[in-house]
This record gives sequence, structure tokens and C-alpha cells, in this order.
Amino acid sequence: MLERRSDGGQVEELEEGSGCGFVQDLNLDLQLGLVRPFLLLGSQDAAQDMDLLQKYKVSHVLNVAYGVANLFPDQLVYKTLQILDLPDTNITSYLSQCSVFIHQAREKRGVVLVHCNAGVSRSCSIVIGYLMLTEGLPFDEAYRQVKLARPSCRPNPGFYQQLQSYTPEEQSVKLY
Repeated sequence: MLERRSDGGQVEELEEGSGCGFVQDLNLDLQLGLVRPFLLLGSQDAAQDMDLLQKYKVSHVLNVAYGVANLFPDQLVYKTLQILDLPDTNITSYLSQCSVFIHQAREKRGVVLVHCNAGVSRSCSIVIGYLMLTEGLPFDEAYRQVKLARPSCRPNPGFYQQLQSYTPEEQSVKLY
């Protein structure tokens, strides 16, 4: 059995699903969460809809899904990190390079869409970590802000625990 943390912080048991560790979601999800004017959060569906990307002026895409293609390499700047949505994946080890990419896009007055498969665990975890690392927000506040922007945000139990105990001082990130 797998476990996940519900919105109220309770642990729920789930049946074990795909070995790839991502949330299988067959519904089209074109909802984008506005975390900051330069930072959006969503699913692979949103990342593959050029009309939506243009509407939100997306110039950069941070793809943290496993096995999801970047469809518009001639029109957008991509960074791809194939991260497995498994509780034992060290999500904090990716925060520095993701934060640098987001920062570089922001410096160019770009808009970044961070996405994974369903826009629920990996991408939300990266954005929570980004806020902790770059703005010095404590976990609870960063989580609250991301959850407000994208209500479906639900980091897997391992990511949740890693981010709760994450101290940005652990990583030396040169953004400037």
C-alpha cells in the first residue's frame, strides 16, 4: 500500500498503482495556478496547449515529469528533469537547478510554467521549494500559497516530509 497526506494532514492509504510513480489522470486539466506573476503551475495538459500558453504569456517551461515530451521547442525555452513521483526520490536535490532556471526566466521578464504529469506532486513540490529557497518562506507558508494557487496540490508523503525539514541554507544557490 502507498500512503498520501490529505489536505488536513492525515495519512490515507492508497492502492499501489503504476510503477512509474506518477498520478494517472485521464481528465483534461487546463487549469493554471498563478503563484507569482512570472510563475505558473499546471499539468502536462496545460503545457501541451499552445493557445493557453500564449494566453498566459508563457515563455519558459520547467518540465519535471517523467516521459512527457516538450511540444514547442522552437517557441519556448525548456528545462526538463525527469523526476519520479516516488516518496524516496530526493526532491530537494533538484531545487537549486530549478530555481536558477526560474530566476533566469524572470530576469528576462519571462513567464515560467512548472509542470509534471498531473500538476499535483512533483511540480508543486518544486514550486514550494523555490519559494522557500528564494523568498525565505517557511514550509507552511510556501505550501499554503501554492495550495491557494493550485488547490489540487498534494506532494507525495516523501516530498512533503523532505520539504517540511528542508532548510535552504543546505543548498548554495547563486541566482545573481
